Amino acid sequence: MVVVLENSFLFAADLVREISRPVSCHFVRSETRDIRFGGQEYREIFFSAAPSLRGRDVLVVDAVLNTGVTQDFLLKRLEEGHPRTLRLAVLFDKPASRKVNLKPEYTGFAAASKQWVGYGLSGESGLYRNLPFVAARRGRLSSRSRAGARRKASRG
Repeated sequence: MVVVLENSFLFAADLVREISRPVSCHFVRSETRDIRFGGQEYREIFFSAAPSLRGRDVLVVDAVLNTGVTQDFLLKRLEEGHPRTLRLAVLFDKPASRKVNLKPEYTGFAAASKQWVGYGLSGESGLYRNLPFVAARRGRLSSRSRAGARRKASRG
């Protein structure tokens, strides 16, 4: 399993617990930079080192598939390692936002263009990953809404 950090770590943990055969996990982090060169804008995508995948069945786990540009780049890079199979699992798929021809083999939920927090998904500054549920984010979460979420979680 190749887990794309940071939003997918709780989703991946739950998936690992449901797989009955031995699983090894490798965590990758993407970094994107928008650059201008020769009057054109480009996006550079960097990933941490890829594991040895030759002949292995590989499941790439990510929380949200939005434009697909980053995941497509990662999948092409991992394919260079000659895995036996390479599949993509996402918690949320936003097909209306897609910029590349990419369809995950496993999808938790098809979704509209919203932002979510909770269950490992973060809001601004990486906050709210610890919420025990997923909530559609509308603007900033106030301290009042955070307190309400804590009360609901403790009853829960």
